[in-house]
Amino acid sequence: MFEPVSIPFGAKMLFNTLRVKPGVNFDDVEQALGELCNVVKNTYGGDKGGFICGQVFKFSGFVSDEGSLNESRTADEHIVIVTYWRSFEEHEKSHADKTFLAKFSVLGEMCSDSKELGYDMLWQGEPEPET
Repeated sequence: MFEPVSIPFGAKMLFNTLRVKPGVNFDDVEQALGELCNVVKNTYGGDKGGFICGQVFKFSGFVSDEGSLNESRTADEHIVIVTYWRSFEEHEKSHADKTFLAKFSVLGEMCSDSKELGYDMLWQGEPEPET
């Protein structure tokens, strides 16, 4: 569950931002996320549906002065779900499935907005070992 992930070159990345409703207990969000992620990896993983791996992040409140191009330095509380799939088609098929929808709807009730964008991988790399 908390192990490093390997992302094969050419994977499709889906970036889902979910804005948490004010007053929602974050423990409830974490519980719903855990159940959703468990369903995704166990039901749609590998040859069962094309899921490769995923990560979940909670906004820390940090906004980079150096990496931000506009003057706005505010953001609502939100979470990000980053998943990697063999294809967008497999992703969409899994997310239309009743098993996924049942878990995602629970999380969705705690959020005011969600947007999931798909990306094609152009590059990946790690630092070269020093010799």
